[in-house]
Amino acid sequence: MAKRDRLSGNEAIAIALRQINPDVFPAFPITPSTEIPQYFASFVANGQVDTEFIPVESEHSSMSAAIGASAAGARSLTATSSCGLAYMWEELYIAASNRLPLALALVNRALSGPININCDHSDSMGARDAGWIQIYAENNQEAYDNMVQAYRISEHKDVRLPIMICQDGFITSHAVENMELLEDDEVKKFVGEYAPENYLLNPDCPMAVGPYSITDYYMEAKRSQAEGMKHVEQVVLDVAKEFAGISGREYGLFEAYCMEDAEYAVVMIGSAAGTTKDAIDALRKKGVKVGLLKLRLYRPFPAEAIAEALTGVKAVAIMDRAEGYTNHGGPLGADVMSALYRARSKALAVNYIYGLGGRDVRVEDMEGVFAALKQIAEDGHAGETYRYLGIRE
Repeated sequence: MAKRDRLSGNEAIAIALRQINPDVFPAFPITPSTEIPQYFASFVANGQVDTEFIPVESEHSSMSAAIGASAAGARSLTATSSCGLAYMWEELYIAASNRLPLALALVNRALSGPININCDHSDSMGARDAGWIQIYAENNQEAYDNMVQAYRISEHKDVRLPIMICQDGFITSHAVENMELLEDDEVKKFVGEYAPENYLLNPDCPMAVGPYSITDYYMEAKRSQAEGMKHVEQVVLDVAKEFAGISGREYGLFEAYCMEDAEYAVVMIGSAAGTTKDAIDALRKKGVKVGLLKLRLYRPFPAEAIAEALTGVKAVAIMDRAEGYTNHGGPLGADVMSALYRARSKALAVNYIYGLGGRDVRVEDMEGVFAALKQIAEDGHAGETYRYLGIRE
């Protein structure tokens, strides 16, 4: 039986973790993710979990400890934001290359500089090619649901890769929303017990983790990671189907909102999708055929499925909450445009940079984006494909 509650996104993640009861949780605080280990530490102190909670001296240490615990055979995780993720940079690659299915609760925040503690996606986008699975949430409910599904995806025998569960800093992490929680025993049964095949503390199978790899082996190790990534899309769909059976909430690789007959579409990640849906609802009442493709899974990138979902669209705007500094747009724009090119799509595409450092995104802003797409379709050419939204020039 679902339990209704009013929670912030950070509280929702902490409760999901309490229900999962991981083995090891090393943590170092950084805004706006600090509340996740703070709430969880209270669960430890109250005896609600038997997790080994380890306060460490830095984010580099928290990921190092999570890696060591995972390599030893424990279900481990940590949480961070922004420069904390950047400080973990070296360790992110180590976790992925060792095929360790640990989790990271990432609360997205702008990277310095200039110093800013508000939301954009520059931190996770900077780590997009580190070999981690990345899943994003629009709201608190999705953050909770994604965390409940995380270990089922990362620990799957065909995957065995670390997973990053992302939500927008302050916008979801600190804002309180009505949501539904699963019963503790439902989550425990769904997630199950962790049973690693190979781990350092297994006396029957001595092994090394992280040894030096000469040229004879390095490429094969990288290929092994890539093979694990190839299975992620199907595993995400399979786990989501099973999750729907206990929650009634359906998930996929992305959400297609009003895309059945859409002529103009927006592709984006995160909380601004809610604002975009309001703009779509208003425009639909006026007879304008607009839609949204909100990505849930970003790494691996479901290129073929996205291109298929955009079939029939005349013009599309790809919204990046991170700058790519390529003079051509952001990372999501590059991925989506590549997918459209490979699919030989005829859709005219533009890339917007928006919401950096927490810059507000309003309904009228997104209505303006759709108006621009309509004009692009009428003109028959995209014009300037690298644009900024809501900036003072």
